[in-house]
Amino acid sequence: MKSHKQNASPAARAAALEHALEEGGLIAEGVLDSLETAAEDHFDWHHGARVVARAWVDPDYRARLLADGTAACAELGFAGPQGEYIVVLEATAECHHVIVCTQCSCTAWPVLGLPPDWYKSPAYRARVVREPRRVLSEMGLRVPAEVAIRVTDTTAETRFMVLPLRPEGTDDWSEDQLAAIVTREAMIGIAVVVAG
Repeated sequence: MKSHKQNASPAARAAALEHALEEGGLIAEGVLDSLETAAEDHFDWHHGARVVARAWVDPDYRARLLADGTAACAELGFAGPQGEYIVVLEATAECHHVIVCTQCSCTAWPVLGLPPDWYKSPAYRARVVREPRRVLSEMGLRVPAEVAIRVTDTTAETRFMVLPLRPEGTDDWSEDQLAAIVTREAMIGIAVVVAG
């Protein structure tokens, strides 16, 4: 039996697993590479920024987005795996939303892209549900004491996205200008959108 280096990098472990699956005939050669390429090409948080910007400039779209996030995102062409049921949480002056997946690292891929490393970290996943105000502060966001923080945990069926507050002073901005200031962090809830 071969001995394996216990401290192999995640990339080395993933390559070894892919090789074993291909060698055992469990997956076709190159299928994981094609899935990775598809994910990089089709799952992009900039799509979510477009959704947010449209909701900020179009009240009818905003209403549809809050009523049925999946359908409203699909209207703009953003649908697919991990986006079968998207619920949009609206930030208000009284309530700040933050999302987490305590079990793994699920996000709404079509609009938030693949999850960032910090989102996958056990520390974020465990702590943000217990002490959200402190965790957000450590990540650079100080939520005023009078603003409630609601943490929402992704489920096996449901993916969430935050509709952040539109920053003041952007009333005459175009949809493209607005999309350019929206960040993935704001759509997850660990940041707010700023005008510049």
